[in-house]
Order: sequence, then structure tokens, then C-alpha cells
Amino acid sequence: MSNENTNSIADGCVVTMHYTLTLDDGEKVDSSVGREPLVYLHGAQNIVPGLERQMAGKAAGDKFEVKVTPEEGYGPRVEGAEKVVGRDELPPELEVQVGMPLSAQTSDGAEVTLYVTAVSEDSITVDMNLPLSGKNLNFDIEVVEIRPATDEEKEHGHPHGPGGHHH
Repeated sequence: MSNENTNSIADGCVVTMHYTLTLDDGEKVDSSVGREPLVYLHGAQNIVPGLERQMAGKAAGDKFEVKVTPEEGYGPRVEGAEKVVGRDELPPELEVQVGMPLSAQTSDGAEVTLYVTAVSEDSITVDMNLPLSGKNLNFDIEVVEIRPATDEEKEHGHPHGPGGHHH
């Protein structure tokens, strides 16, 4: 297989790939297999840094495994980022479920996303950590297609058309 720049993944390429993401305990988190493949613009931070770094130089048809550490994935867990919130502090019509994201404002007006980690009758527990922070990410990858990005895709920072973003 040729590894010339036109045939291998580099900055400015639109990459179409299938992936399966598992954690170290074998839990399957997500997969594109049997669905539409993931399409991303390489070099535009569309995917976690560790995966993007290890995709560089790969060619269409390549199948491989990638392990991404928390530092190159969703970051390390920050201890003390959990908070218990009374149900009376939430809109009464809100149906809260474990795993759902909630938007909140900090005292200085910044918007943050909190993730629900526990629900009881009178309170919920939220966590500022992303659900996959602090975890190794194990990807099974199959590169389906590589093509040069258009000038518009480069300018916008993401792919357009089938599998990409549509305006």
C-alpha cells in the first residue's frame, strides 16, 4: 500500500472511518459499525487529540487498534467536581435521568455543562467531569476513505456533504 501524501491521512484531509470505542473493562461505549461511518477533517480538532495523532499517516483500508490515555482523550477526572442539587432547584417539568447533560451558570455568569450521575426523590447528583474523563479509550478503527478537504471545509473546520456537516 502506498503511503504518499495523497493516499495517507494528513492535515487537510477528510477522513471517513468506522470505529468501535471500548473502555479497559471491555464496556462498549459507541460504534459506527452497522451505521453511517464517522467523517472528520484531520487537523481541525474534530476528534480527541490522541486519536487524531495516531490516525496520521494511515491509509484507506487500514484496520488497527488505538489506545488513547485520558491526557489525550477527555482529560483526567477532577476530584470534587460533583455536587448534590435539590430537586426544588430544577424546573418541575424536567425529567432528569442519569447520564443526561444539564446546562448551568456559574456565579460569574459562565455557562457550564453538568452530567447527572445519580437521581433520588428529593435530589440529583451532578458532575462537571465529562463522562469519559479519566478513562483510557480503546478504538478499533477501519479507514474507509481519504480525500482532500475543499477550501470551504478547511475554512469552516469540518467536512461538508454526505456524513459531514450540512449548512
